[in-house]
Amino acid sequence: MPKTTVPNLPVSAFFGVIKPSGPTSMSIINDVKLLVARSKIFVDVDTLEKSKGKKVRKHGKNDVKIGQGGTLDPLADGVLVVGVGKATKKLNQFLECTKEYRTTVLLGCETDSYDSDGSRVRLAPWRHVTREQVETALEKFRGEIQQVPPIFSALKMDGRPLYEYARQGIPLPRPIAARATTVHSLEVIEWKDKHDFRWPAQIFSAENKQAMEKALQGAGENPVLEDAAEEPSEGEAPTAFVLQMRVSSGTYVRSIAHDLAHELGSAGHVVTLCRSRQGKFALEQTEDGDIECVPWEVFEKAGADVGDPDEDGWYAWEREVLARLEVVE
Repeated sequence: MPKTTVPNLPVSAFFGVIKPSGPTSMSIINDVKLLVARSKIFVDVDTLEKSKGKKVRKHGKNDVKIGQGGTLDPLADGVLVVGVGKATKKLNQFLECTKEYRTTVLLGCETDSYDSDGSRVRLAPWRHVTREQVETALEKFRGEIQQVPPIFSALKMDGRPLYEYARQGIPLPRPIAARATTVHSLEVIEWKDKHDFRWPAQIFSAENKQAMEKALQGAGENPVLEDAAEEPSEGEAPTAFVLQMRVSSGTYVRSIAHDLAHELGSAGHVVTLCRSRQGKFALEQTEDGDIECVPWEVFEKAGADVGDPDEDGWYAWEREVLARLEVVE
């Protein structure tokens, strides 16, 4: 059990949670809230006494404020920064900070969402791609780059989310504006000769393709969404590799995978995505000042059975959090 000096309580603070792949970020926050709202770390003792017997609501007003410093999609796992109390007003700093990611890219198939949760849009050759070609192509994606957000995103154009144009076949009134972003580092850290990743089973329908083509044609683009490759042979796995990157805020990791695949004369999408760092919160302490995150299993176990407090009056999950707090005055 981690040991730490207990600050003057209650506190407002940040701490990191290691989000698993699957649940939404908001569901993680709501579950953590059930514990935080009954902890003397964050709520004064008198308030806790008055609230005994009352149910903590996941949604709506409670005695404690809680929020997160940057959503991770259900597919993604890794660092999710949580702010409690006054810290919720300072969560914006985590939207603007440098982040690190590890992502697995699977070649040969492009999806509407640029990841494995989406539907196949088109197939393209992949067998010709080598590690050396990938490492050479990465040079174009380092430094200050211009990145076009995916059309299947919630970004709005003239008040309408981009994905509505794509789904409904509404011509875009103009091209999607490129955004400046900085890729501080970008490397291949693993070439997967053997793996179990496969292309999504769900396939973009002809109607879906026509709608997407019509939307993009409105912006002067003429996309080709026809398949240019066949399914892998029995027992064959499409090429996959893992990228590690450190990027500025606003960077679309999925777009890097998508655009890189195009640069390689292929198509590709993300099958795993892990945020390994957000500001000073990290999965592992690799730099001075790093704060490690609390594994999700700690909260999951406490949510099912909080257990008994120790001799100092702390529950096991509270000890884990106290060892990894950044107090906000």
